[in-house]
Amino acid sequence: MNLAEIEQEALALTEGERAALATKLLDTLPPPGTDVSDDEVERRERELGSGQVAAISHEEFVRRVQQERGR
Repeated sequence: MNLAEIEQEALALTEGERAALATKLLDTLPPPGTDVSDDEVERRERELGSGQVAAISHEEFVRRVQQERGR
C-alpha cells in the first residue's frame, strides 16, 4: 500500500477515528523545538543583547507567520 492509498483510507475514517490516528502519528514524532542547539540559543541571545536584532511580541510573531501563510 502506498502513501496515496493510505491517505485515501485515512480520509474515509470517521472524525473520531481520524483524530485517534492523528494522535498516534503525532506521538511518534519528536517534540517541536528540540532541534535547537545550545550554541544557537547563545548566538541568538548575543544578537539580542548587542542590538543586532530586535525582539518582537508573540502577537507580532503570529501576525507575521499568518501573513506569510496567506491568512
